[in-house]
Amino acid sequence: MLMPAGKANVQPSFVYNHKTMRRTLPRATGPVLLLALASIAVTLIAAASRMPASDPRMKSSYRRAPRDGWTLVHLEGTPAEIGYQHGVLLSREIKDGFEVQKLELMHDSHKPWEFYRDAARTVLWPHIPGEYREELQGISDGLKSAGISLDIWDITALNAAEEWSYYIEQYDKEHGIKTPKAVTAPDHCSAFVATGSYTKDGKFVIAHNNWTSYLDGPRWTIAFDITPAQGHHFLMDGFPGFIHSGDDFGVNDAGIVITETTITGFKGWDSNGTAEFARARKAMQYSESIDDFARIMKEGNNGGYANDWLVADTKTNEVASLELGLRNVELKRTKDGYFTGANFPINEKLLHEETDFNATDPGLSSNARRVRWEQLMRENKGRIDSNLARRFLADHYDTVAKKDQPSERTLCGHVDLSVRGMGDWKAPYDPAGAVQNKVADAAMASKMTFVAAAGHACGLNFKAKEHLDKYPQFAWQSPLLEDMNAHKWTRIHARP
Repeated sequence: MLMPAGKANVQPSFVYNHKTMRRTLPRATGPVLLLALASIAVTLIAAASRMPASDPRMKSSYRRAPRDGWTLVHLEGTPAEIGYQHGVLLSREIKDGFEVQKLELMHDSHKPWEFYRDAARTVLWPHIPGEYREELQGISDGLKSAGISLDIWDITALNAAEEWSYYIEQYDKEHGIKTPKAVTAPDHCSAFVATGSYTKDGKFVIAHNNWTSYLDGPRWTIAFDITPAQGHHFLMDGFPGFIHSGDDFGVNDAGIVITETTITGFKGWDSNGTAEFARARKAMQYSESIDDFARIMKEGNNGGYANDWLVADTKTNEVASLELGLRNVELKRTKDGYFTGANFPINEKLLHEETDFNATDPGLSSNARRVRWEQLMRENKGRIDSNLARRFLADHYDTVAKKDQPSERTLCGHVDLSVRGMGDWKAPYDPAGAVQNKVADAAMASKMTFVAAAGHACGLNFKAKEHLDKYPQFAWQSPLLEDMNAHKWTRIHARP
């Protein structure tokens, strides 16, 4: 581009490293250098009040450069310090992710953002444990130091993104309001855990892919390596600004590995309970056994984001399924077998008393994927390892059509390619499906490691503009919808 006469193409910038506390200046010479230095001086003076240079709260925290679609951050210290580090290191990502969640929640529920802020303050906050209150406030403080104004109610509402639909259904019922169809307990995720005679080495293998909108997908690629002042060191995937994983895949240094899939069509909410995001975070941080995990998740259960939780213990090689309804809870465990998750209710009592799910329709996504998991477990008994797990997450076999055909009925989900959509949750061709993938075996978990692939495990890319041009009914997403490219599998390590 030609510049107007008498003007230089000056683009002063600096890179700030919160670990080394060093700034790198651009190269320039002569008049350009003087202009650049002057501009940088003004920028630094204006930013001085909010730049966290030499802030002791940052101490051992750091952020790695993105690799294969994933960004790893290490957070360490007290709850307030961990929150502050999170807010500073991921300030831009949190602001961007906040706008995405806000757009989706307001569009689907037809409620203003102030509704969520008020519910965060009056319904959720009184029951959130003190240490997580401090961490949430720390995130807001860190953002403020980076020049971003999201207060404690914004951050709390953001963290509850996955459980608001459960609250809204109850709220609307109590207030005589017709709930929009899109406000529902959706079909999030495919997962399995296997051990004993089902795996190649007799030790457990666990895998999970996150099903959500493609608005969220490219952003749900943070690897959080957290060393808290209390509890266990843990490594989990997550969404920027969340104190929990959100799609819930992680391992702690007590050898507990956790994941989950939602229970489709679940109905129930207890405003006197503790937010699911706080319980899930506590379970990741403090569990030392399967019993610990079940106890923590059941205590103060509010019904929000009701899941079938899959858990593995490296110390005992035992695996478990905790199907956590509000009134119906069932814990199953084994040292020789498997559990799968594809959003189907398992317990008959829970199915009939707490969901509106149709378990008899084979064409529904959850039912079709359940059949496929059973096929894969049976056909691969004694051979399952981390490599096969990766292939499972990339699987396109449709058990209804009896052929490979990516859609909402395949383990690697592609709602964007489906003429059927996913019921009330997602319309036909809605940009949604599997957005990232994680696998761990017992050896990896013992070293606080897992492998992950951002985007579709099958390798298909999603191009936002092409899709919106073809399906303009989703144009409301256009300001924030991004391309979602498939990345290769990469290994994610916790700090030793």
